[in-house]
Amino acid sequence: MGSVARQPDRFGGFPADLATVLRDVGSLLLIEALVMTVTVGVALLAGEFYPALAFLLAAGVTAGVGSLARRTFADAPAPVMKHGMVIAAGGWFTVALFGALPFFLTAHLTPLSTMATYVPAGAAYDPVTVGGPATQSSLGYFRSPLHALFESMSGWTGSGLTMAVHEPSLPRTIQWWRSVIQWVGGIGVIVLTVSILARPGSGSGSYALYRSEAREERIHPSVVSTVRTIWKIFVGYTVLAIVLFFLALHFSEYGSTLTLGEQAWQSLNHAMTGLSTGGFSVTDNSIGTYNAPLIEGVLLPVMTLGAIAFPVHYGVLHDRDYRKLFGDLQTRWLFVLLGLGTLILVAQNLLTAPTSDYGASVAVPYVDRLAADATRDAVFQLVSALTCTGFQSSPIGSWSDGGKLIISVAMVIGGAAGSTVGGIKIIRAYTVARGIRWQFSRVFLPASAVVSIDIDGRRLDREEMEREFSEAAIISLLWVLLLAASSLVLVNVAGADFGYADALFEVASAQGNVGLSSGITGPSMHPLAEAMFVLNMWIGRLEIIPVLVFGRALVKGLDP
Repeated sequence: MGSVARQPDRFGGFPADLATVLRDVGSLLLIEALVMTVTVGVALLAGEFYPALAFLLAAGVTAGVGSLARRTFADAPAPVMKHGMVIAAGGWFTVALFGALPFFLTAHLTPLSTMATYVPAGAAYDPVTVGGPATQSSLGYFRSPLHALFESMSGWTGSGLTMAVHEPSLPRTIQWWRSVIQWVGGIGVIVLTVSILARPGSGSGSYALYRSEAREERIHPSVVSTVRTIWKIFVGYTVLAIVLFFLALHFSEYGSTLTLGEQAWQSLNHAMTGLSTGGFSVTDNSIGTYNAPLIEGVLLPVMTLGAIAFPVHYGVLHDRDYRKLFGDLQTRWLFVLLGLGTLILVAQNLLTAPTSDYGASVAVPYVDRLAADATRDAVFQLVSALTCTGFQSSPIGSWSDGGKLIISVAMVIGGAAGSTVGGIKIIRAYTVARGIRWQFSRVFLPASAVVSIDIDGRRLDREEMEREFSEAAIISLLWVLLLAASSLVLVNVAGADFGYADALFEVASAQGNVGLSSGITGPSMHPLAEAMFVLNMWIGRLEIIPVLVFGRALVKGLDP
């Protein structure tokens, strides 16, 4: 009888498991190098030659490392789930690490005289002295390796917290890089890699990688077809968002002060970061810069689209099945939470309006100006928080502790699994809530009773429900424990100006990959807190378990 061919235990002197991981992380770096190369073209179009050189060098280094790993271990076994989680955790951190190179190199290669040209005329920004001579351009902050890594991790994970105090003083190339990494990261760098570099016959390996990035549902039986359909939907929505934002900006009072080219540029960047629920901005005070209800009104559906699972979008767009918008459990509860959360936050803001600062306002006939502004900001910020977008229209640091707590809860929950959002996810929060109710109801039933429960159209027996409840509860508990521990660290290093509500808010924003800030995050924050946030954003994007598997693999390897 013939024997089954046995896979070799080592490849290029490395264990087979490690070879598989290194090959696929190398593939992620090749995709990142491709995005960097595209950005070189953006730099040349903008006439920014020092950033072009920086991105060219970064792309060369990234492509060289990625290509070496992919070629050396080309024949390594296809990944299974244990590999997928390590590849996801290690890959995302590696991508963020190499993604910091363009920030760091651009900051160091650009002369002070050129940096000065990036500062808007008439701007009186405080000088930046980080890592070198003073400059008014926020590009100077990225001379710090930690600041560069923070910005990269925040971008790739769609978090939106930033070290750039004044975004308009950044070169166009860096503005674009911040936006495009959020746009790619919103879908998932692994999803993009699978769609471009998937090898023939790699179905099970592709699915292992797809699932490792906190995704479960498929649109098509083939994972590669699924991710390509996701990208088609995402690109189509992006074009729509650009057009809508451009029209809203063009007809706004603020837009009338901008050239058509600047309107188009701001529309492109905000559409990309809004739909991907990333939240980076190219203006000084995020969306608050505009003080325009029309722009905020356009962004509400854009942010909401990013928080709805892609299979629902496909059902509506391709199958014309509009019932999915309310028939899908997560989408239905997204709308419920948006409505209920908005009402609660509006009430909280109105009660505390006399003692809170909501920033710039717009007069509304027959309505108290402060009350109108408190209501308008409550609506926008609740949607921005629950969808994990992080666009900011108001100085939340000046809100009441109750308002910060309500937004923190929204950031912890997040939107739908299978979308671009962070947080625990609606389906997990729903499963935990139903599981607690189910466990309580079992107390009053006889031991012989046959128990089942319906969740999202699936009927689960006792064993299935216990498994689903346990998985959701474990991840949620770990998430909350990390949130509590991190907020305790932050409140002790943030300074006397910030209380625990501010610290909890800031950690929920970082770990939930949101980007709203109470004022703690910035280049002056404690280095320990900044490094902790890098880990919070990384862990939050991958929903904890892949990072734990990665840590275990570093210590004990991938053997059982």
